[in-house]
Parts: sequence; structure tokens; C-alpha cells
Amino acid sequence: MTDGEEAMTVSTDSSQASKEESERGEIPPRSPSLDRSWWYLDPGGAVGGFVFTILSMTPSLLPRPALLQGVVAGFAFAAGYLIGVLLLVLIRKMIWGRDDTPVVARPWWIAYGIAWVVALAGLATLILDWQNEVRSLVSLEPLNAIQFWPFAVSFLLVSVLLLVIGKSVMRMYHRLETRMRTLYATLVCVGIVLLVMSMLGSILFFSMERWFTSSNGEPIAELSPPDSDFRSAGPGSVIEWEDLGRHGSMFIGEGPTKADIEELTGEPAIEPIRVYAGKKSAETLEERADLVVSELERTGAFEREILVVGITTGSGWLEPQTVDSLEYLYGGDTAIAAMQYAFTPSWVSFLFDPDAPVDGATVLFEAVEERWLEIPEEERPRLFIYGLSLGAHGGQSVFIDLDDLRSRTDGALFVGPTNSSDMWQELQAARDPGSPESLPVLDEGREVRWMSTMADANNLDGPWEEPRVLFLQHPTDPVTWFSADLFFSKPDWLEDDQRSADISSSMRWMPVVTGIQVAVDLLGADRVPAQYGHNFGDVVVAGWVSVIGDPGLDRESLQAIQTEIETYASILPFEE
Repeated sequence: MTDGEEAMTVSTDSSQASKEESERGEIPPRSPSLDRSWWYLDPGGAVGGFVFTILSMTPSLLPRPALLQGVVAGFAFAAGYLIGVLLLVLIRKMIWGRDDTPVVARPWWIAYGIAWVVALAGLATLILDWQNEVRSLVSLEPLNAIQFWPFAVSFLLVSVLLLVIGKSVMRMYHRLETRMRTLYATLVCVGIVLLVMSMLGSILFFSMERWFTSSNGEPIAELSPPDSDFRSAGPGSVIEWEDLGRHGSMFIGEGPTKADIEELTGEPAIEPIRVYAGKKSAETLEERADLVVSELERTGAFEREILVVGITTGSGWLEPQTVDSLEYLYGGDTAIAAMQYAFTPSWVSFLFDPDAPVDGATVLFEAVEERWLEIPEEERPRLFIYGLSLGAHGGQSVFIDLDDLRSRTDGALFVGPTNSSDMWQELQAARDPGSPESLPVLDEGREVRWMSTMADANNLDGPWEEPRVLFLQHPTDPVTWFSADLFFSKPDWLEDDQRSADISSSMRWMPVVTGIQVAVDLLGADRVPAQYGHNFGDVVVAGWVSVIGDPGLDRESLQAIQTEIETYASILPFEE
């Protein structure tokens, strides 16, 4: 008999003896897992963890930083380990009538460890190939082997931490099981885990809220209050500079002036109007909206050619590329009105207060619309609505449907719309047969259109009736494509006949896995060049011209504006 067989026999006999003694009431029952070292890896759990790790690193919409990918892989390993352990327990009970594993001799563990090292080495090569394929599609430089180490370190740290937590819970369960019935032990463990998770979640939420209130609640120190009558917080304004918050101060304190516009375009211009009410400017949404309308009247905004109601993102941000390009294009004969409804980023606002962007957009637009309707029709400015990301979601929610939107505005520009927007979903679902979900065509583009690049503006030859509605969306933008349905059903945009050339051919839909992958992509949605992901600096100029109309500038002036806007973010050439 070999040493390994002898060890296994001794362990089995010992376990059987302990079981008989416990049945006679001589000692309390004890789980074999309590006698194992912390570093023990269940074979079923290890296999499940390895499979889940591979799945977590298959190609998705966007490349991921090595550190983030390691964290994701660590969570995936822990989830796979848990599932693998449970499956193996069921298999043992079904085949052998027991749920414990005999002790295995050390040589087997050495071989087991070597197999893991070999598997991880092969996995490293596979990861690099997958990630470099995705990176090439979004015009990023390929990774090299050295950049694998941040992944390895974060993967090991996260997976070990989660395994220790999981093993601690299991040890607690088995110790309770020796003192009470299995059902009661399970309920106690579940209750403790839920209580701890609830406490940690509450602490995390309140910490984030305080952090974002602190970081987004005060103006940027490097900026100064405006000295222009055409800006909120300027001379004669009822809005205080200190109440604008971080993003409000950026919107009011930056942007092109009359002189900047004239220098860039070579055409005469006037001073653009920008109005903004921060969350601190007034207690309620209605009071903030009233302040915005008052500011519009003070600055003479209702006498301008173009009036835009800008719906901010969760933290109150308006994309500089989009608002600046509007003012450059139309010689400053514009007024942009916005207000803040939260300090937290869009994803926090969407998760914990999903009504905030809808309520904020509705209250602001209706307040501006009410005053706008009081002006004789022939004297009114042209009224447009604009929103990016969660702002696009809020902006669409103001209206019942497309007809309502077109009857109450002179046009709309929605950039990087979220998948949760009802209007967007309805329009996408009604697209013309044969048009892809990533760039649909509806009614031959008669009322609403979609663009991803400037070239898309010329894709359709038919008439585009005013008022015009335009969605700017990229095939690789996880903000647009993430949804709960993605966990359980294959989306049209991953079908072979609808897949964009920007999406990796190796990306395949897998239940649950693809939903998690695209959710992780949200964390880096804007960490790619501007014609991919959630960046739209390459197409906003063409977007405004498409919605509002010819600004009357020559080709050189239009190119100068495009070049200026492209300096705001990295825009690399498309792959041939």
C-alpha cells in the first residue's frame, strides 16, 4: 500500500469512528472542513473558479485596465469556487452518499499546484490576445507581458480575501451546526451575513454621498466668478458663485467668449448666454427652475435665436465639447439653461434615486417652456433640448412620445442615451427591417435619426423633416447597451448580421456573463478615444448642424471648429 493510500484509509477510518461516536452521543459531530488548513482548495471549487475566471476575461465592448481586470477576475473566481463546491457536494452525496473528501497525500497537492501554475501561464497569454484584439478596435496601443503583473497581483489579493471570508462563514456554519439543527444554523449564518452586508452597504453609501457632496458641492478653486452680465453668478445675478458646485462653476466659468468665437471662425459674434442653478442655489427643484427662468429673463435669453435646455448628468455636468461647439457654430446667438439635481455621479443617482433626473428634467423644461409660450410665436427663440447619458434619459422622460417631443420643441440632441429610456427603447424596437440595432433607421429617417460618426450624417438620402431628433450613439458604448435583459437574452447588436465592425468578433453572448462584462465596461466607458465608448467629441459638431441647421459658415470655419473641439479629448484615426 502506498503512503497516499494509507493516509486516505486512516483518514476515512478516523472519520467513520468519529461519526459512530457522535451517534452514540459521546462527542458532538464535527465537520471535516474544520480540520483542514485555510489554504485547502476544494477540487470542485478550484475547477469552477478557474472556469469563471476565464469567462470573466473573454472579450467585451471595451478594453479593461489590468488592475480592474484582476479585481473582476478575483470576484469571478470566488463565485465560481462557491458554485463548484456546492456542485461537488451534491455529486458526492448522489454517488457516495457523503459530502466530505478524504485527505489527499502531499504529492497530489504538489501536482495540483503545478497544474494551476501551468493553467495561469496559459491564461495570461490568452488574456493578452483577447485584450489586444479589443484595444486594436478602439485605436489603442497593444499591451505587453509586463502589464500582466498588475492583473496577477489584484487577482490573487481579491480571490484570497474572498476565499478567506467564505471559509470563515463556512466554519461559523459548521460550528453552529454542532450546537443546533441545520436549518437554524443556516438561518443564523444567512442573517449574520445579510446584517454585515447591510451595514457595509450603508457605510459605503453614506461615505460616497459625503465624498461626492464635498468634491462636487464647491466651485473649482482655480476658477473665478464671471464678470459678464450674460452668465449666472455674474453682475446682477441672483445666483451665488459659491452655490454652483464643481460642475456648475465649470459650465459658467469656462467656455468661449465673443472674442474667442470671432477669432476661431473669422465671423462676427455676440456673447453667449449661460444660465445655471446649483443644488445649493435653492432647496427644491421648483425653486431652482424659477431661478433659471429669472436668469434667462435677466440675461435676455428669450431674445436670442437659439435656446437650449441642457439636462445635466447625475453630478450636474454638461459636456464641454457639446455646449462649446453650439456656441462656436452659431456665433454666440445662443442661450443654454441648466440646473443641478444631485451631487453624485450618474450611476449612483440611477441606482439610488432614479427619479431625480426625470423630475429635474421635467421641472426645468416645463418652467422654461411655460415662459417661452408667453412670447409671441414670431418672436420666440428656437427651443431645443439636449442631454448626455443620464441627462439624455431625463430629457426624453419629459415627453410622452416622439410626437409630443416634436410638438413642444424645435429639435433634440440626445448623446450616449441610456438603455433604460422608454422613448429610446420604443424607437429602437420600431426600426426599419434590416437596419442594425447599433445604428438603426426609422421610417427612412423622416423624423428621427442616429449617428455614430460624421459620415453617418450622409447615410440617408430622404428628407429629414423639422423638428429633428438625433441620437448620437456608439456601438461600443456600454452606457447604451447595458440592460437587465443582457443577462438572460442575446441582444440584436451581437447577432452576426448586425454586429458592428468596432465590436470584437470573439465577443460572444453568454447568459449572465455578458451582462456582468458590459456592466464592468461601464467603469471605463470614457477611457477610450473620442469616437468609441461614451466619448462623442468627434461627432457633436455634425450633430448640432444636423439638428439645428446650416450655421452659415464656410468650410474653413467649420473645420476650425471641428479641430478645436477635437482638442478636448483624444481622437485617433479609425483602423483601416
